[in-house]
Amino acid sequence: MNSAAVRGLLLRGMLAGLGAGVPALVVAYVAGEPQVDAAIDQEAHAAGHGAGAGAGAGAGSGEEEELVSRSLQSTAGLATGMLVYGVALGGLAALAVAYALGRIGRFGPRATALLLALGGLVTVSVVPFLTYPANPPGVGDPSTVGSRTAQYFLMVLLSVLLAVGAAVVGRALVPRLGGWYATVAGGAVFVAAAGVAAALLPESSVEVPEGYPADLLWRFRLASLGVHGVLWVGFGLLFGELAERLLVRGGVRRRPRAPVAG
Repeated sequence: MNSAAVRGLLLRGMLAGLGAGVPALVVAYVAGEPQVDAAIDQEAHAAGHGAGAGAGAGAGSGEEEELVSRSLQSTAGLATGMLVYGVALGGLAALAVAYALGRIGRFGPRATALLLALGGLVTVSVVPFLTYPANPPGVGDPSTVGSRTAQYFLMVLLSVLLAVGAAVVGRALVPRLGGWYATVAGGAVFVAAAGVAAALLPESSVEVPEGYPADLLWRFRLASLGVHGVLWVGFGLLFGELAERLLVRGGVRRRPRAPVAG
C-alpha cells in the first residue's frame, strides 16, 4: 500500500473515530453520568455520616472550592475527552487496519475494519476491564490512583501484544489446520495467555467501602463497558465504509481510460 493510501486511511480513521465518539458520548452522558452523580452523592453521604460523630471539630475545613464545576465536567469536559479519545483511537486503529489488509485473509476493507474493531474491543477494553474494572468516585484509595492506572495500562499493552502473538501463531497453523481450526487455536492461545498475564499481575487494590450499593457499582461498570463497545463497533462500521469507498470504489473510478484510437 502506497503512502497516499495510508494517509487517506489515517484521515478517514480519525474522522470515523470522531463520528463514533458521538454515539459513545450520548451513552456516556445518558447511562454513565447519572451513575457518577449517584456515586458522588453516596460519597458525600458517607463522609457526612463519618463526620457526624466529630461535628464541630474542623468545621468549615470540609468544604473545598471546585476548580471545575460538576456541570461543566459532565457536559463540555465529557464531550471534549470523548471526542479527542475517539479521534486518537481512530487514527491508531486505521494504521492497524492499513497493515492488516491482505495479511489476515481475503477480507476486503470493510470486513477487515470491523474485525480489527472487534479485536480492539476485546484486547483494549474487555480483557483489561475484566482484570481491573472501572470504579466510580468514592471507591478505592485516592493515594493508589497512580499505581492502579499504571497496572491498567500495563494490562492493555500486554493484551495487545498477546493478541498479536496469537494472530501470528494462528496464521502459522493455517497450512496444517486450515483457516477455521487455526483461528480457533489462535483464539485459545490468546485466552490462555491473557489469563496467565492477569493471574501474574498484582491484584486490584481497590476496596469497596462497607455498605456501598452493589447495584450502583454494577451500573457504573456496565455503562463504562458500554461506552467502549459503542465506540469500537461504531468505528468499525464507519471506518469500514470509508475505507471501502477509498480503496475499492475509488480505485475503480480512478482506473485510467483506454486510449482513443486516432
